[in-house]
Amino acid sequence: QLPLVESGGGSVQSGGSLGLSCSAPGGTWQYYAIGWFRQAPGKERERVSCISRFGDSAMYDDSVKGRFTVTRDNSKNMVYLQMDSLKPEDSGVYYCAARRIVCSATPSEFHHWGQGTQVTVSR
Repeated sequence: QLPLVESGGGSVQSGGSLGLSCSAPGGTWQYYAIGWFRQAPGKERERVSCISRFGDSAMYDDSVKGRFTVTRDNSKNMVYLQMDSLKPEDSGVYYCAARRIVCSATPSEFHHWGQGTQVTVSR
């Protein structure tokens, strides 16, 4: 198992910014693509972003393109999600998840998950 941990959630007004981090110990970090997902109350878990194992490519949901940026530093076993121009509909619990080798937009294809961090965007 890969014990992923997210951090950086909080409350912000519409138009503000937050930065999230995801990490796990061990020497296998670079073998995993890392995805970000979010879930709002009463809604299904949805994809937000994913970054390839070496950080050379990334995918974004259309709703966050141009506003969110995902990066990683494998020397520190870290992945970051910078969220700018936040909107109320961005609110929810954000999870990072790991999938071996390549990205996917399907939550069930990720087998390692963090505990989640709450993001709340007010009007």
